[in-house]
Amino acid sequence: MSQLTSIERLSLNQITTNQWSLQEAVEGCVRAELPWIALWRHKIAEIGLKESKRIIQNSGIQISSICRGGMFPQSTPKLRQEALDDNKRAVDEAAELGAEVLVLVCGPAAGKDIAEGRKMVEEGIQHLVPYAEERGVKLGIEPLHPMYAAERSVIVSLGEAVTLAQKFQPNQVGVVVDVFHVWWDHDLYNQIERAKGRILGFHVSDWIVPTPDMLMGRGMMGDGVIELRRIREAVEKTGYKGPIEVEIFNQEIWDTPGDEVLALMKERYLEHV
Repeated sequence: MSQLTSIERLSLNQITTNQWSLQEAVEGCVRAELPWIALWRHKIAEIGLKESKRIIQNSGIQISSICRGGMFPQSTPKLRQEALDDNKRAVDEAAELGAEVLVLVCGPAAGKDIAEGRKMVEEGIQHLVPYAEERGVKLGIEPLHPMYAAERSVIVSLGEAVTLAQKFQPNQVGVVVDVFHVWWDHDLYNQIERAKGRILGFHVSDWIVPTPDMLMGRGMMGDGVIELRRIREAVEKTGYKGPIEVEIFNQEIWDTPGDEVLALMKERYLEHV
């Protein structure tokens, strides 16, 4: 297997240093000589879109994605419209900041009908596509691990995400492959191949054993059981040569000084990804 020899594709997903503000995260990336960052909307909102844009432009760092849109299933037409309106705001933010990809965490079912929830997701994306296309933003469907189906997303496998994305043009809708969410899938490598031409993002972390927490239990690369390099090479065989985001929810990492996190992240990226 081929080892990465540089960090030219390495992106800090901002949630990995959740203790930092947007400005602190950008400054940390500059110090660590990281070329990419993925921004979260709540961090943008803390200082406003205009100031966020100024900080990014002055830094010279590129944005790999904006997280997140989605959450389409809602219990009433009014709430569904509000969700769509919020997605349009997310597209506007991505366009203004120069980000090509808006990551979609599609949302749980509004009640106990998971099939209806999936239908609402498709309808929501269908409504959002023309708006996003006009603004030069691609929508990246990120399937989440099945354990998140009741709280975060009814789209729980890469195959399901690819099938949904294929209802649209490749320049409109694709998929985001996050190893934490898909590593378990017995059909993973076939589905990665199916995703050729539609992979809009690749996220890495690790699955710790025993898993300490459902949400906050992701590990730094090399601390768990995921075949990171094998998955990365499979993604690259489809033609994806874009940024590789490190996205980790872990309180211990959040409590660690950000510069130390970035130094370890760089080391583990080269060693394990």
